Amino acid sequence: MTGTPAERPLEEGVRTDFHGAMSYGRYLDLDRLLSAQHPRSVPEHHDEMLFIVQHQTSELWLKLVLHELREARALLDADRLEPALKCLARVKAIQRTLIQQWSVLATLTPREYAEFRGALGSSSGFQSHQYRAVEFVLGNKSAAMLTVFESEPEAHALLAELLEEPTLYDAFLRLLARRGLDVPADVLERDVREPWAFREDLVPVFRRVYEERDLPWGLYEACEDLVDLEDNLQEWRFRHLRTVQRTIGFQRGTGGSSGVGFLRKALDLTFFPELYAVRGEVRA
Repeated sequence: MTGTPAERPLEEGVRTDFHGAMSYGRYLDLDRLLSAQHPRSVPEHHDEMLFIVQHQTSELWLKLVLHELREARALLDADRLEPALKCLARVKAIQRTLIQQWSVLATLTPREYAEFRGALGSSSGFQSHQYRAVEFVLGNKSAAMLTVFESEPEAHALLAELLEEPTLYDAFLRLLARRGLDVPADVLERDVREPWAFREDLVPVFRRVYEERDLPWGLYEACEDLVDLEDNLQEWRFRHLRTVQRTIGFQRGTGGSSGVGFLRKALDLTFFPELYAVRGEVRA
């Protein structure tokens, strides 16, 4: 009886010489990417690599989330609802990955983290400019946040740009108005630098979307996609809070915040409040 070979031979035609040719590593710039992990603990603590890779990976996913949200906004501005929904579907898939990543960081025990936490200095996830950029695009804007990034010109410039631009929700409301729904004029002309605040007069607009069967299905689908985005973001925030709590308890954060208490306040923030309020108004 012949056993299974332990080696898979290369097929004829598989390229093995990459001198002067594009390879996997060159295309992805892996030399630079895989050399970007620099533990600061002395002596180097084994588990610091987990902490660094977890956060770097999250930043890569956030970069893609921002890329997709800005494209979705541009597509809504161009009245291209269906491809905008495709972007939002991709964002939701990324969010599920980001949520699940907390289970990896949660394998870090309190003692393990305590042994290298001092090496973080004053760095903190609060200082993630990409996370702030995502919040800006979704409507949670804060001009005061720009001061955190004054020492990082590129990050500051990105947030300053997004502060001045309409949000994804603004773009959707403008599309609804172009499709004939009665979005109040002052909503369409609002100061987009301000964080979104609940508008009672938008609830009847969304009630039409949810109740009237003759409206295009895509409008309803877009509303539900926005609710999914917010639900996913809230779940991400909650998993963040619980991971921090199980790792450091109720200690202050490395960036100076109150830690768990500060993270808990974020659970009260909402991006699309009218899409939740309308649920109490919809009738068959």
